[in-house]
Amino acid sequence: MNVREQLREKASQAPLLPGVYLYKDAGGAVIYVGKAGNLRARVRSYFSDERLADAKTGTLISEAVSLDYIVVDNEKEALALENELIKRYKPRFNILLRDDKTYPYIKLTNEAFPRVYVTRRLKKDGASYFGPYFPGSLAHRLVHFIHRHFKIPSCNVDLTRRHSHPCLEYHIHRCLGPCVEGLTTPEVYAAAVRNVRLFLEGRLKDLAGDLRGKMEAASALTRFEEAAALRDLLATVEEVEEKQKIAAAEGDDVDIYAYYAEPPLVAVNLFHLRNGRIVERREFFWEDQIDFDPPEFFDSLLKQVYVGQPFVPGIIHVPVDFEDRPALEAFLADKRGRKVEIHTPQRGQKKAMLALVETNARHSFEQRFRVLKPTSKAIREALREALNLEQAPSRIECFDISHIQGTDKVASMVVWEDGRMKKSDYRKFIIQTVEGNDDFASMREVITRRYSRLQREERAMPGLVLVDGGLGQLHAAAGALEALGILNQPLASIAKREEIIYVFGQEDEPIRLDRFSPVLHLVQTVRDEAHRFAVTFHRGRREAGRLTSEFQAVPGIGEKTIARLLREFGSPERVRAAAPEELARVAGKAAARRLNEYFARTPVA
Repeated sequence: MNVREQLREKASQAPLLPGVYLYKDAGGAVIYVGKAGNLRARVRSYFSDERLADAKTGTLISEAVSLDYIVVDNEKEALALENELIKRYKPRFNILLRDDKTYPYIKLTNEAFPRVYVTRRLKKDGASYFGPYFPGSLAHRLVHFIHRHFKIPSCNVDLTRRHSHPCLEYHIHRCLGPCVEGLTTPEVYAAAVRNVRLFLEGRLKDLAGDLRGKMEAASALTRFEEAAALRDLLATVEEVEEKQKIAAAEGDDVDIYAYYAEPPLVAVNLFHLRNGRIVERREFFWEDQIDFDPPEFFDSLLKQVYVGQPFVPGIIHVPVDFEDRPALEAFLADKRGRKVEIHTPQRGQKKAMLALVETNARHSFEQRFRVLKPTSKAIREALREALNLEQAPSRIECFDISHIQGTDKVASMVVWEDGRMKKSDYRKFIIQTVEGNDDFASMREVITRRYSRLQREERAMPGLVLVDGGLGQLHAAAGALEALGILNQPLASIAKREEIIYVFGQEDEPIRLDRFSPVLHLVQTVRDEAHRFAVTFHRGRREAGRLTSEFQAVPGIGEKTIARLLREFGSPERVRAAAPEELARVAGKAAARRLNEYFARTPVA
């Protein structure tokens, strides 16, 4: 019995129950995951002549050598398990969600002195997560509000140890200063955290009542400055509460999907409508949809977007209907606690809105796959989104270290500003304090020298500091900045081999961008330019050392002459190969004569 017959036999023995099935290849890797209300009927259908004639199914069955299945109680459980297994195994025959920015949340950490962060990944780490927020910038605006009014920070300072002085955030009244003993108390900080929790949970009425009581108490004790601050905060909270009431009365949440495809390339746009207004547009891209089938595609896409996410809109519009739509509606309704409808609009305003999203999907396709150059503003905003930064950086300073086995150690700094490389701001560094081959120590030295100078000159920091390397270089740069008292500076690194981007403070959420991503292209361009500049500088110093060591013994040849020779010819070999008249033009007739006499006495072996 051959492999296909064995699979067919295994399929005929599957139970008549709901569940999930997994096809595996010869190496044991899961290559496809599917769900079914009736496992036997579904998996047997793969061996019909019609299905085997389909290119995708035929290839899947030809590569599969085993079939497993997991029985569950109902179709809703099967749908959830299918989504979980697709995310876990990433089977290559499934449609996988890629280049997904994910939804932004606000994280309130579980520490002695909790902090707030914007994050795009939910974890079981004891922290509290609130959201998601639309548009993504809203999460950053709310965290700004928390800094300004509740003084709970988002810093990366180690709060398990005490520091001698607070950072700038404390001095501009955006942090209570838990890092320095005596600036706040655990009780005061805990009260501020309680208020932040009430604010993020949307319990603004409770928060307003608490603030009003504290304001009246402070006023009764003649602490009028404290009472005035509480009064202003109370007015802001009441304003936010009123806006939320108005928004809640205006309508439901709607998500609208559309696509443009030239298989195997596919672009999808998702518009989030909140209270009748477009608040955010998201883009998704695929490069491997050879047998693109829109119903199957959107069936898989919607499951991956919503099944694992806490937030579910009330209405979802898609361009095509699909088989599992009723089951997915029921599953999402249970998750949401209210009705969820998935529609394919046929006419009227909803159809017109779908057409608008399709137009944008076509534009996204052109931007991504026709390699159109995005505007400077667009690339900055895309960089902010991809790296989860608070502000879109208009200036990037990137550093690289270059040496050969610890000798002639140098570093480079290149600058990207407003859409282009700014060569006038490039800088070279000769490593002065590091012995041997220690890239981390070299990075600390260069970062310290660069930004201590900016501090002395009272110049602004760049929007992003980028270092060439992995976590070691990232933490070396972060340590140097912290030692200078520069905290909350956007800082990232890019590892060469894997092209993984690490953002300081988010190291456990490494960023992998697809190869078409303009953000990845930008970061690679800046990193490669820093590497080129460092290698060129290193090579120049190495050749200068060789030239100096070889020719400094020639009588009458001094350092200035050697420097001119290096600038003109670049290496000892090219100096030797130069014609006498070329040497005379650069070094003068007397020096050229001495060099030629030296070359005649010391021929190259």
